[in-house]
Amino acid sequence: MSGNIVVTRQRHRFAPVPHSENASKEDGLMKLKGIVFDMDGTLCEPQNYMFGEMRQAVGIPKEVDILDHIHSLSDSEQVEAFEKIKAIESEAMAKQVPQAGLVTLMEYLDEHGIRKGICTRNFDTPVAHLLSTHLPGHINAFAPIITREFRPPKPSPAGILHIAHAWGITDNASVPNGPPEDRRLPLVMVGDSIDDIIAGYEAGALTVLLRSDGKEDLEKDERTDVVISRLDELIGLLQSGLAVGR
Repeated sequence: MSGNIVVTRQRHRFAPVPHSENASKEDGLMKLKGIVFDMDGTLCEPQNYMFGEMRQAVGIPKEVDILDHIHSLSDSEQVEAFEKIKAIESEAMAKQVPQAGLVTLMEYLDEHGIRKGICTRNFDTPVAHLLSTHLPGHINAFAPIITREFRPPKPSPAGILHIAHAWGITDNASVPNGPPEDRRLPLVMVGDSIDDIIAGYEAGALTVLLRSDGKEDLEKDERTDVVISRLDELIGLLQSGLAVGR
């Protein structure tokens, strides 16, 4: 197992993958049912320069959330603002670089029947471009794929819970009122931002942070469970049942 992996907390206890017949009965271990991925900065390398361009295009400072600002506008202003954002994302789309270990991890998840979903604040065209351009045809489809059209966006856990419900893990997709510690779902959320970590934690998933420059503070955030440097480091963790650090 790579020395780049840091397990900061152990709120979940998963059975090793591949699962044995009695995995769910052994020591109260959960069988992992699926992994939800962010896109920009997670499935592909970060293109953080986009956010500065977006804020400049819609005329807001760094501390203002882009989607929150756009949703506060009138209908006609929203259409205009989203067109500006889409133009920036479309230009960046051609420069996408897949994250190290992307295909290896996806092949492993498919081999062992672990579902894959996406929850992103991007719109659907860059997502489709990434999946069609950087993943070979033998990789199973991601489903569901939650993009910008879904509301509320991350950091709300609603998108992740929508995926959990679609997978039959929860009875409904509503956000519970109780604390996250009371709903430890058999899910993993992988992302690179505070929005990803908050959304995963609030949904009740185990949170995995993919390291990136400028986000070192997130590695120490109490809502971050595991820190990795490349996607295929997850394979060793899944094989061990995320049992390290106990």
